[in-house]
Amino acid sequence: MSQPPRPHTDWKAPAGDGQMLIWPQPAELLRQTTDNHRMLSSADGVLIQGVPLTLLRGELRRGIGHAEADRPLLATGHQVELHHPGVWAKNILIDAAARKMGGVAYHFAVDSDQPKHLHLRLGGALRPITDDPELARVPWTGLLRSPSPPHLEDLLSAAAGAGHELLCGVLRDMQSRLGEQPRLATLLTQAIHGREQELGLGHRCMLTGSLWETTPFLVLLHHVLARADAFAEAYNAALLRYRRAEGSASPGRPWPDLRRDGDTCEAPFWLDWHRQRRRQRPVLQRSADGWVLTLDADRRFLFVAGRDAWSAADALRRFLSLSEVRLAPRALMLTLFLRLFVADQFVHGIGGGRYDQVTDTVIGSFLGMVPPAFAVTTATLYLPEAAQVQRVDLSALLREGRRIRHGLPNGRKADFVRRIDSAPRRSALRDRLFHEMHQAMAEQNRDALVAWERRLSAARLEAERQRRLFDRELFFAIQPRHRLLELIDKYRQALDNCGRP
Repeated sequence: MSQPPRPHTDWKAPAGDGQMLIWPQPAELLRQTTDNHRMLSSADGVLIQGVPLTLLRGELRRGIGHAEADRPLLATGHQVELHHPGVWAKNILIDAAARKMGGVAYHFAVDSDQPKHLHLRLGGALRPITDDPELARVPWTGLLRSPSPPHLEDLLSAAAGAGHELLCGVLRDMQSRLGEQPRLATLLTQAIHGREQELGLGHRCMLTGSLWETTPFLVLLHHVLARADAFAEAYNAALLRYRRAEGSASPGRPWPDLRRDGDTCEAPFWLDWHRQRRRQRPVLQRSADGWVLTLDADRRFLFVAGRDAWSAADALRRFLSLSEVRLAPRALMLTLFLRLFVADQFVHGIGGGRYDQVTDTVIGSFLGMVPPAFAVTTATLYLPEAAQVQRVDLSALLREGRRIRHGLPNGRKADFVRRIDSAPRRSALRDRLFHEMHQAMAEQNRDALVAWERRLSAARLEAERQRRLFDRELFFAIQPRHRLLELIDKYRQALDNCGRP
């Protein structure tokens, strides 16, 4: 059954230092988590390749270490990167909510996305967290190598010189694990999680790469690709609906449609070639029996809607392994999988929350179920030095400039406007009055505009100087420990003060 999208707020990141956004309100978030848990635990009528969702969901949750079915699982996810405080706040919220509800929290570190935000700002310069020469070229983060010992030592020296205590802890942890972790994604994720535990957060953390080999994921993958045309129709219709609601004419927003051309159909996954270290958007070909994924003349896999789910998953696993390829989910499929197969509550940032409205529509139209509610959070922490600085407001100064440029005192402009309105359209009189009005404004405001332009020039220089101070997207571990603890305490108070779910 296709459900209309829930109304969502036009979320905005808070401008003030130390401020946070939690949507919906904490009490409602807890209630929705309980409702989601109840709904997903009884979704026996939702069949994935003929298997009840509840069965697949239970198997996956047990597989990641969550065997207590009655305990709610709150989750979030983000690609492996140097998270800024607004992203990191998602971990604080799931931890606080899990504590309140007696549940468990998981952060899923996505190592199958393209590398992004892997540079530290130290000493006024951007420094990569790894000296792997492939940093800017690899198609997914899981391919990146850990930094060399000399590179890590250089970063640690710069961080110590800047007084970044927590960042030094992250880098020392990475140093201690270098011999056992050749891949950056694992090394960095473990080091960051270790510092989170020191700050008192209790969520668990796991990389997503292993999930794409599980039976429940492969069953979902087979279910979708055996119905490639129906899924693409639902997917593209959901995108169209979102674009119309947003008033957007861009075919790439928030991402492109799945391409359909006759008997071919693009799949909503990545086809990753491990040995060649490349990826592509797979395209399936319709056959008399189903949909075919072709790797080359000798390697094909047929997705059939009526095939037994377990044998289909086993056959697909063997095919992918022998071919040394992987099918990894793109954005919508990734959150669809985590929201339906893993979590009782999934927490997004602002961007993810906006785009997951598309996922809601796909869940309703393709799977015929009411989508579980999700939550949104973010927070703002500037550098501590910004606390005593008055931030330049260029927008206010630009508005002042428009008022100066277009203003005349003592009602003169209103008089001009009245006379212009009364003059015949396209007449010489109307043109002359327009010219006289603009000439009068230029003469009247010349000195004020010169002074304003000087102030604007100085303000732009100051705004550029302040840009680093008021950058909310710097790695959270450069913040002093006490500021991070204060943010954690704010979230916990917000959850503790909202009553029982």
